[in-house]
Amino acid sequence: MWVVIPFKIKLKDVIYGILVGAIIIFNNNLAFGSTRIKVIVIDAGHGGHDPGCQYAGKKEKDITLAIALELEKKIESQFKNIKVILTRSTDKFIPLNERAEIANKNKANFFISIHVNANPIKRFYGTETYTIGMHKTEENLSVSKRENAVVLLEDNYNAKYGGFDPQKPETNIIFTTFQDVNIKQSIKFATFVESSFKSNTSRRSLGVRQAGFIVLWKTTMPSVLIETGFLSNDSERIFLSSAKGQLEVADGIFKAFSQYKKELEN
Repeated sequence: MWVVIPFKIKLKDVIYGILVGAIIIFNNNLAFGSTRIKVIVIDAGHGGHDPGCQYAGKKEKDITLAIALELEKKIESQFKNIKVILTRSTDKFIPLNERAEIANKNKANFFISIHVNANPIKRFYGTETYTIGMHKTEENLSVSKRENAVVLLEDNYNAKYGGFDPQKPETNIIFTTFQDVNIKQSIKFATFVESSFKSNTSRRSLGVRQAGFIVLWKTTMPSVLIETGFLSNDSERIFLSSAKGQLEVADGIFKAFSQYKKELEN
């Protein structure tokens, strides 16, 4: 930035100019500091009387919790200055709006919701990472409807979510008008996650997608929902149910987070 200075200048004007410059630099440093990640919330999907999807005795709620706990350990061990908060650390049911409130009240810089996918066609397999947005395909809509159906297990859900009914496709119009100010950062992180799964874990990536998830809609920071694989697929069910597989998935998410953090802060 160029500053035009009059030819006749007094000492007080020079001092004033120096002070203004110092304030600008100070404010820029504050703005830079605001991009640093200090708090991250990890959300293990489902829990308690909500098992999530189930196949061959394996439950989504158990797998998501195991992955969340591993991810928590990795972030805490590598980034001592980051506070990691779990929406649940045990087999406990937490309403969708309360999961988002945990992140909002703690002024989290990022929200990661971990899930496991399912499909009647058992040959389907691979990972998907979602951000909030419009249901661009029928498949995206079906995934969000399944995850949003958790509200049916909550008391007075119709009033709590402003008349939203996950069983009625027309009520999903609420998400088509939603303008997410954090969408760029959410998509960037989602892209890092899918890239990390492909390069670091040799998983099949189905890409970054958008859909209307209540748990993302209610958050006020960049947020993603990660479908870590298909429990309905025999090979992926064995992988996701194993300690090795859960550690591998957590490591893939951690490496994506590390890359995102580095790029954001630098």
